Amino acid sequence: MKWVSIGKRILAITVVLFLSALLLGAGGQQSQDISDRVRAYTRDKEFDFTQWTLDAIALKLRQMASGSENYLTDVQRHGLVVDYLKLILQIQMDENKLQDVYADPNIRDPKTASQDLRQELNAMYGQRTQMAPVAEAILQDQIGRTASEFGLTMGGQPIPPVLYHATPLPWALIVSPRNAIRQEADINLVPTLTIDQHAALEDQVDRSLDVSSLVVGIGGIGLYPTMVSETFDLNWLSEVISHEWTHNFLTLRPLGVSYLNSSELRTMNETTASIAGKELGKAVIEKYYPELLPEPETAPANNPASEQNLPPAFDFNKEMHITRVEVDRLLAEGKVDEAEKYMEQQRVMFWNNGYHIRKLNQAWFAFHGAYADQPGGGAAGEDPVGAAVRALRAQSASLADFLNRISWMSSFEQLQRAVDARGK
Repeated sequence: MKWVSIGKRILAITVVLFLSALLLGAGGQQSQDISDRVRAYTRDKEFDFTQWTLDAIALKLRQMASGSENYLTDVQRHGLVVDYLKLILQIQMDENKLQDVYADPNIRDPKTASQDLRQELNAMYGQRTQMAPVAEAILQDQIGRTASEFGLTMGGQPIPPVLYHATPLPWALIVSPRNAIRQEADINLVPTLTIDQHAALEDQVDRSLDVSSLVVGIGGIGLYPTMVSETFDLNWLSEVISHEWTHNFLTLRPLGVSYLNSSELRTMNETTASIAGKELGKAVIEKYYPELLPEPETAPANNPASEQNLPPAFDFNKEMHITRVEVDRLLAEGKVDEAEKYMEQQRVMFWNNGYHIRKLNQAWFAFHGAYADQPGGGAAGEDPVGAAVRALRAQSASLADFLNRISWMSSFEQLQRAVDARGK
């Protein structure tokens, strides 16, 4: 049967990607010494990627055997995905209601009070189990077709094929030294950990190892199949699936294999995936779900008289750039305590302007600074890597031209030479 040969091909690619991931972990820049020391505090909380991958592969093969999405018209495929997203929204709303019932001090018997709500949720969980594999197969096909139209193919097919599975995501414990912003460990933790457990783990690691740590949420992980957070926002979902597929694409090439070899290469990988994810994700929405495109931003009306008394709007990206640059300066001068006090002052300032950052420290910048696809610096500060990646994209005739060029690089110096050569 046709699906059997497809399944064998996907399994073969999975093995390649899985082995590549093992090689990345064994040979990268991430300090094995610091990772081992941190894992003394995380071993009983770490996420089991092997079991998750095996379960996801089994789910995908069952759906391939069924092939039910192939018997639907384009209108039916569109409707099923939209209905699935509405179901996810309703589930998340009801789960929030259930949490409120159990948190309400005025409800003495939350189990009885929530009986109808829990029955409704159980019914929707059953619907989700049935709909999710088909909705995922449809979105995989649509993103794969879009990648093909962008010229990101080998033998007429995107390699690897687009595969993803929506699931509760693990948390990531990021560790940086205190005297510099540099990611030295990234350890994935089970998704059931609570915020107070995050804070307790961070305090334990920081005090014991004299480092800066932070547990952060993530939107996806470039396993194969890709692990993506469950959401009802199709614009975000299509971008994240495309972002993580780009990591899969890069993993079969030198840039992806070199991910952990230096902080510059990590930034090159993440910025490349962010650029490609946005372009591919937007194209998917434009072609298949145009009614869900976000409203274009409109410039405010020019009214100098009314603007005279208004304070300037808070610019998060600008203020975070200023913060990062100052922190880098203080750390370079060896003023670690001053840098940490400054970051806390800035965190309060961001909080007062509506940006609720739980902890702003070296680990926060080590994680967020790698995603440098937006001009203006932001969390990346004066780091030249993101700007060089953006420059190469601007100099490239197409997304495929950009990816096919940068994916074969294995150093920041290669990127700099390429940008300089194309800029002449």
